[in-house]
Amino acid sequence: MTATASLPAYDRSRLTPGIVHIGLGNFHRAHMAVYLDDLFAMGEGMDWAIIGAGVRAPDARMRDALKAQDCLSTVIELDPKGKTARRIGAMVDFVEVQPDNAALVAAMSRPEIRIVSLTVTEGGYYVDPATGRFDPTHPDIAADARRPDHPATVFGAILAALRARRAAGIQPFTVMSCDNLPGNGHVTRAAVAGLARLFDPALADWVVANVAFPNGMVDRITPATGPRERAMAAQFGLADDPVPVTCEPFRQWVLEDHFPAGRPPLEQVGVTFTPHVHAFETMKIRILNGGHAIIAYPGGLLDIEYVHEAMADPLISGFLDKVEREEIIPIVPPVPGTDLNDYFTLIRDRFSNPEVADTERRLCLDGSNRQPKFIIPSITDNLARGNLPRGLLLESALWCRYCMGISDSGKVIEPNDPNWDRLQANARAAASDPVAWLGMEDIYGDLAQNRDCLATFAAFLADLGARGTRAVLSDYLKG
Repeated sequence: MTATASLPAYDRSRLTPGIVHIGLGNFHRAHMAVYLDDLFAMGEGMDWAIIGAGVRAPDARMRDALKAQDCLSTVIELDPKGKTARRIGAMVDFVEVQPDNAALVAAMSRPEIRIVSLTVTEGGYYVDPATGRFDPTHPDIAADARRPDHPATVFGAILAALRARRAAGIQPFTVMSCDNLPGNGHVTRAAVAGLARLFDPALADWVVANVAFPNGMVDRITPATGPRERAMAAQFGLADDPVPVTCEPFRQWVLEDHFPAGRPPLEQVGVTFTPHVHAFETMKIRILNGGHAIIAYPGGLLDIEYVHEAMADPLISGFLDKVEREEIIPIVPPVPGTDLNDYFTLIRDRFSNPEVADTERRLCLDGSNRQPKFIIPSITDNLARGNLPRGLLLESALWCRYCMGISDSGKVIEPNDPNWDRLQANARAAASDPVAWLGMEDIYGDLAQNRDCLATFAAFLADLGARGTRAVLSDYLKG
């Protein structure tokens, strides 16, 4: 008997929109949309349905796919005890994707829209890596500042809608980032107000004074969709769905309760509202996302395809344990109601789930954006305590070695970062001059000026080149 996907347990005709969400990738559809679907199934919050939107060419393809199936998304939970599939009905429309975002601005300007949420990836907030602050000189931002009535960026579109609402006397919506960034609400406010300041300083002041940008922490492992995931959807009778989502059973969402225009009662479906979001966020970014980076690059250098296979390798798993327990967990601030060692045990179990089939290559992606958020802060915090974090510096050497573009077996590693050309050139130069890598100040800050850091990194990098990943990890674990 063929398994079937469950359908929404509520009358979708009763839904009315209250949220515009920008960036309908896999994570949003397996996370925020699922929470809302659960809420609607309780008969609650029916006026908080989602209108989907996007500002990039791939968003148009997603729109076509979802509109063809009445905006339903297939979400398959990959529990080792058995897979389950459900059709998520929380989205009721998807606006047309246009170069000037006119349809998006019109949708956000509607009075019933009280939240604009977004998942535009960690690298989509125009943050200058060297300063960690909004970059007003970026060409995309400069272009929107010149033509604020024809915005091409998500932040320009948000500003255009806020201006329209202000002119019409409509309360501003809350802007809620669902991206995996430290202080994601603060980062989003800096982008919106920073763009406004370039062409209308009074508007920027109004945004800061009147628009809410709650911080939040989001978590669910959601692999990319490919032939395997489509075949899985077919097993549930959904062979015609080109964009199914697979995900682990675990999910978590922690939010500041700062929604002046109202919000859905998400606490009824497991969302944690707390003023201590930063503590949860630091825990997740350092332990989970940092952990992903720790297992990513040795796995990539050893031609390991899947994350669960890396976790089954005693050297990689041991490397993760040693770095986490000696250099990360001890510097993570306390989190209300959470034992950090228990949290790490949960993370290990999640990484080891074979059904998820998350790839090492996905974890290796975009290190130039991720390392400054997930790894470098743990290095600097250790140094501030007088500790030389050898394991984290070995992780940095492994990333450098990976960016040389050749695995230990001699296999070519295809480009896997927006800045791949620069990284590859610097990685290869670092073989004879380690400052070429650790001296990238936009990523590492002033770490190259720390002689102990530089010497430790250089020794690990040379050893990786001479003896390979397995030998170096083995020696590290032996102390």
